[in-house]
Amino acid sequence: MRLPNAKLVTVLALSAMLLVSIATASQQRGGRRGDRPRAGSPYPLETKRSPAIGHRGVVATSQPLAALAGLDILKKGGNAIDAAIATAAVLTVVEPQSTSLGGDMFAMVYMAEEDTLVGLNGSGRAAYGMTPEALKNRLDNQELERIPGIYSVTVPGAVDGWFTLHERYGSLSMAEILEPAIYYAEHGFHVTERISVAWAGSARRLAGEPSANETWLIDGKAPKVGDRFVNPALAQTLEALATEGRDAFYKGPIAESIVAYSDSKDGFLTLKDFEDHTSTWVEPISTDYKNYTLYELPPNGQGIAALEMINMLENVDMQSFGHNSPEYLHHFIEAKKLAYADLRQWVGDPDANALPVAELISKEYGERQFGRIDADRAQEQVESGLPPHGDTVLLQVMDKDHNAVSFIYSIFASFGSGLVVPDTGITLQNRGALFSLEEGHVNVLAPHKRPFHTIIPAMAFKDGEFFMTFGVMGGSVQPQQHVQVFLNVVEFGMNMQQAVEAPRINHGSGFNVTVEPGIPEEVLARLEAMGHVLRRRTTIGGVGGAQGIIFDRATGAMIGGSTPHKDGMAVAY
Repeated sequence: MRLPNAKLVTVLALSAMLLVSIATASQQRGGRRGDRPRAGSPYPLETKRSPAIGHRGVVATSQPLAALAGLDILKKGGNAIDAAIATAAVLTVVEPQSTSLGGDMFAMVYMAEEDTLVGLNGSGRAAYGMTPEALKNRLDNQELERIPGIYSVTVPGAVDGWFTLHERYGSLSMAEILEPAIYYAEHGFHVTERISVAWAGSARRLAGEPSANETWLIDGKAPKVGDRFVNPALAQTLEALATEGRDAFYKGPIAESIVAYSDSKDGFLTLKDFEDHTSTWVEPISTDYKNYTLYELPPNGQGIAALEMINMLENVDMQSFGHNSPEYLHHFIEAKKLAYADLRQWVGDPDANALPVAELISKEYGERQFGRIDADRAQEQVESGLPPHGDTVLLQVMDKDHNAVSFIYSIFASFGSGLVVPDTGITLQNRGALFSLEEGHVNVLAPHKRPFHTIIPAMAFKDGEFFMTFGVMGGSVQPQQHVQVFLNVVEFGMNMQQAVEAPRINHGSGFNVTVEPGIPEEVLARLEAMGHVLRRRTTIGGVGGAQGIIFDRATGAMIGGSTPHKDGMAVAY
């Protein structure tokens, strides 16, 4: 039956609106199989999760209870900083293999009303008594490749970092912020799948230390999936922080307990080491890439490597290669090798060294380094372009006022040093293991010095305005993973869930590269022909879990993503 022209126009208009609505919903779901790819996207990417989208707040992290705790704080009227601290505190309880009050933290904070971006270095320092000579004397002059045991324990910086952030930017009381963590420590939480696997992997080591065994194991075994785990000692410690503040940790009974435990192990920590600890506000460092700016924190972290890689890759059209093509991945791997060579030589505590950061992240140096890449062959070993002169938790938060926090928090190895302060629930980190023992190195062990750090938060701006906050967990893999996630978004138009979930690679050392499933076999064969030695994984992993939030200024939508490498998720309202 032929419709009158007016009715026909109406039907066609409604049909067009319906098609646009379906296409938009498809993109927001993350590009399910068979969907038309987004502009700039190389192929329809099927994601295991949809991105979380809201306009009042988003929290993305590696454990559901922690993400929901942060969201609850936002709903109570807290801001992104309040929510970030609450999320971190719950992660302390529910993901103990990855983080602890005995660890360190770094954060990047964007405050929308002031249009300011700041960084906080919440990492701890070596004891005043720690010198290479003193360490050798205590270990009977044995040769060491890495600092072991209690000697790898630096002053925990995370708690001071929480309170430093809160003092400047917090809106709710610390008692309100820590309430969810205290509840889960006191009343228990049910252990999730991936955390259970990691916990079990450390059970034998924990069983060998009485206080660790008592705190983290049940009848000498790690809790299984679904088990309810209660930690009354940690609940009491968190309660002390909520009621007595930062000084309960650094000048009160908690510091005394940590020092007494260190003494029992012949460690170096003293009360003065705790009393003198401070966090440091720092200015983020950055580089431009097309109309975007990528921000990282300066040393003692490894964020400069991500900026170096971006500066090198800017000298070739990565988009024209195609996402995860042989040429794309080869140039990425070779740029990573050059940037990490600089990390090995040039990253340490800036308070103890004059570091050539400005030169390393300059466009001129990036162009010069790019010239060292062979477009057809992999290089096994590279040196710095300048002549000589583990486990982690991550969270991203954005609030209704468009303030954003990228927050990373860790004890380095799984369960850190494996040493637990009795009756506190505090596992001590082993960040000091990353000090160098090479005389004259910028990262050589020295009193009251911060070691090289692997954990790095990140943010990116577009056309001079805040665009996204993101990060990746996984020790040394982080800079190279930052670059892959960043390019997924800015070169290939992926939403945040696609960007963190798309198959990634991880270059280890020499020719060795770990490859997640999902990259075509013909691509891998080409890489092998170039000289790369590939470790093909049959399941996701080896590249680090990731989270992030993109802010769409046109719609006001905050689009959060979280990888299935972890138990967590992005949540929004």
